[in-house]
Amino acid sequence: MNTSLTGIDGDDMVRRSMEESGGELRLLQVSPAVLSRYVKVLSEEEGSVEVRALVGEGALKDVMDDFLVASAASDLIKQGRLELLSTPDDSRRSLVFVGDSEVMSFVDVGDEIGAVSTDDDEIVSRASDLFGSMWENGEEFGIRTPPASRIRETLREDIGEDTQEDFDGILGILETAKGDGEGLDEITVALLAAARNEILLYDISKWGEDSGVASKATFSRKKTEMEDNGLIDTENVPIDIGRPRLRLKFADESLHEAPLEDVVDTAKRAME
Repeated sequence: MNTSLTGIDGDDMVRRSMEESGGELRLLQVSPAVLSRYVKVLSEEEGSVEVRALVGEGALKDVMDDFLVASAASDLIKQGRLELLSTPDDSRRSLVFVGDSEVMSFVDVGDEIGAVSTDDDEIVSRASDLFGSMWENGEEFGIRTPPASRIRETLREDIGEDTQEDFDGILGILETAKGDGEGLDEITVALLAAARNEILLYDISKWGEDSGVASKATFSRKKTEMEDNGLIDTENVPIDIGRPRLRLKFADESLHEAPLEDVVDTAKRAME
């Protein structure tokens, strides 16, 4: 029997497939939008569902450019709930195997996602054989982004709870964290949280390098860009030996007490 799933929220479609999966889902060459939804929902839901995803290399790179998705996926891999392989074949079959008896085909246009499912034995069998043969030839896809849980933990321990909460709060407002005109990136977000709490540039950039988020040099370049755009300012803090260090703060002092939504809106305008 074939079933068309339309008019249903994309996240609800993902949850439906997880609930009926029997504990394991297989994803074959799903689009970046669909893979992002599975990572998002899987990271939000507690449970024993495990996902094996074989996705085109180009689509994977596109998805993992988003810090929000990449850090969550890295956590899921660490937990053993997500296994990710890449294939050089970037054709978009976009199949999701729900247990051993159903296969779904997702179609996404912009923000809208629809799906068609079938439990026809022959179609499911052939699709499953295709997944198996392609999985054997897949290559492990390494995610360089650290797990979200480790980022939060080290930021709280190395810098402070207030900065960690502001970092999480800003990320929670964003739909993506890519930069390059597609939202603020994770380095910008870390520097915003640091400026809001008047943290030293040295401390936040050292945390960034130690945690694997980005190098000190990358943090320094982003700080300069944000300073040039009139978003943040710095003040010298003398130390016993060597050059003074820089304390980060907002150029507009009202942002220190403003709601995080205002901080995000101001940052987006400044970094456009």
